Order: sequence, then C-alpha cells, then structure tokens
Amino acid sequence: MSSPLSHPLVRTFLATVERRTAALPAAWREELLEDLREEIAAALADDRTGDPAAAGGPAIGEERIRRVLDWIGTPEEIAADALAEESGSIPPEPENPGGTWLTLGLAVLPVPLCLVPGVGIPLGLVAAFGALVRLWRSAPWARREKRQATLFVLSPLVTVPVLAAGLSLAFDGISAPAFVASLLIALTLPVVGAIRLARSAARLREQAP
Repeated sequence: MSSPLSHPLVRTFLATVERRTAALPAAWREELLEDLREEIAAALADDRTGDPAAAGGPAIGEERIRRVLDWIGTPEEIAADALAEESGSIPPEPENPGGTWLTLGLAVLPVPLCLVPGVGIPLGLVAAFGALVRLWRSAPWARREKRQATLFVLSPLVTVPVLAAGLSLAFDGISAPAFVASLLIALTLPVVGAIRLARSAARLREQAP
C-alpha cells in the first residue's frame, strides 16, 4: 500500500505551502514541510479528527484525508503564520527551559493523573486547564502550533472513552488492565504534541542572539 503522503491531495497541499513560503529561507521552509509531513502521517494513522469509525481502517479514503488536512489548517494559514513569524510581525521570544518544561509536563499529566484513585480525574482536568493557559500565554509557539497542541491536550477526552468502549466490546466488559491500557494508548497524542513543542522551543532558543 502506498504512503498516504503520496496521495494527490497531500502532494497538492504540501506543494501549495512550499509555493506560498518561497520567501522563507530554504532550510526553514524544508523544516516546515517536514513537520507537516510528520503531522499529516501521524494524524492519518491515529485519526485525531475525532471519528472513531475511521481509526485503524486498512485504507485511507479521500474524505478522511480532506478532514485531516482541514484540521491541520489551510496552506494559506500555515504560510501566513510562517511568513509573519519569519518577518517579525509575530515576534517569537524564547523562554527559559524550566517554563517550557512546566508547560509540557502539565500537557501530558492529565492522563497519568486519571490513575490516581478518587481525585485523579479532577486533578487531570486542573492540569489540562493549566497547560492550556500556559500554552496560549507562552511566546515560543505560533498560533498553528498552539491550536494543534490544544487538540493534543484535549484528545484523551475523546480517545479514552472510544478505546474503553472498543476494549469492552472486544473482551466482553472493561477490566482494570484494559482501562489502564486505554489510558496509556491515549497518552501517545499528548506526548507527541509535547515533543513537537519542545523541539520548536529548542530551535528558538538556539536561534536567539
């Protein structure tokens, strides 16, 4: 089966972004395109668009690809954010690593906190709220990154019930190990988002004078 990145819709999407960001330095433009390739491939694999019926399917249909591309943003929006950031109209500012890691730690904590008996779910919601507040107040990330990171942080609200329901149907009832497994699987999206944000913040600190 061919890679979803070779689908005509994906190729057109990436080509449009590349064309509209021609003013960017070549290295920056290629880095943006590589990030988008990773984002599209991961979204198609995990179906982050919220349609549980599409997840795990053997084939990736055109409608699903359109939905993922719409979720990521239009090429015009992506190019505008990248060009504005490069030109300085959205001046990114590096922050100290401690502040970045606090934000990213809060982003991945909600799922593990759900394992704490009694108070786990309220604590997880508090951690998620704190992560989103810090995320949107932080300077190192563009609006597109913040929008996508918000979906990463909130994704367990969809993935945990879907996974738990699927496991309960597959094994005739949800057991404690199956519930823990669903939480661990749901943790992958926040972790992927945190890694991407950490890389972006690190690049900004390296470029800072």
